[in-house]
Amino acid sequence: QLQASGGGLVQTGGSLSLSCVASGSIASNNGMGWYRQAPGKQRELVAVITNSARETYADSVKGRFTISRDNAKNTVYLQMNALKLEDTAVYYCNLVLFMGVTTRVYWGQGTQVTVSS
Repeated sequence: QLQASGGGLVQTGGSLSLSCVASGSIASNNGMGWYRQAPGKQRELVAVITNSARETYADSVKGRFTISRDNAKNTVYLQMNALKLEDTAVYYCNLVLFMGVTTRVYWGQGTQVTVSS
């Protein structure tokens, strides 16, 4: 189970941070990350980080967002700076477990991020 928190309302140029905790034990080979879905649009990748701390970002957030994780706490964080109106979306936490030939994907409940002018 994934529990996300930290969304809210912020003005353009402001900052917000999100966190997501994965309950229970998880496979050591995994990726955690964030996706977002704006009204009328498809869900898109924001940032992901592997258990070995390899980070991947969407071009639209590079230089503004930072993903990090605490493996001991099974927690992934997203620090969002210089927020833009187009960052408004529901943000979903994601966990992918790689277990040999099996891959399992889990989603959190989503947290709203609203950027206002």
